[in-house]
Amino acid sequence: MLLLTAAGHTVFAGTHKEHADLTVPTLAVSLTDDLPTMQAALAGHDLDAVFQVAGSRGQNLLQVDAYGAVKLAQAAEALGIERYIMLSSFNATEPSLWPDTLGDYYIAKFFADEWLINQTKLNYTIVQPGSLTEEPGTGKITLNPAKAANNSIDNVAAVLVATLNEPKTYRQVFTMTDGEQPIKQALQSL
Repeated sequence: MLLLTAAGHTVFAGTHKEHADLTVPTLAVSLTDDLPTMQAALAGHDLDAVFQVAGSRGQNLLQVDAYGAVKLAQAAEALGIERYIMLSSFNATEPSLWPDTLGDYYIAKFFADEWLINQTKLNYTIVQPGSLTEEPGTGKITLNPAKAANNSIDNVAAVLVATLNEPKTYRQVFTMTDGEQPIKQALQSL
């Protein structure tokens, strides 16, 4: 959120509970809300884009990571919000490449990613990082690497923000890891 506000964007955080540490206005919306409730929460805010970066942390995979993401895309599309950026998981759209662990998590991400790609007309970008770490970001990444590796949360956040107005990322799905190429240069190479 800070990267978006620093770039001059007005940001609203969708949240299902109060967060005293948020520095931006909030919208009372939960991925477990029904579609009309979700649409009502988003309506009237003149939104140009939706970033879907929420996850259940394994607690409610179907309602949040799968169907919640689908409903948010449906709400955005119904409200005429064309730009939709979604955080997913490494190779979520490639079942043959999934690790043996986290099966249900990958199924939920697959469902949400495939819905966005095949059932909407949204101008989407799906970012599929490997494992997230608390390491400081370097501003350098590798796109579509041969295998999963670590990603600093800082680098993932910077990539998500950089995709907002980068046409080369429109209607694209890509994997990423921390790497050696500056983020802007990497995204422009897509």
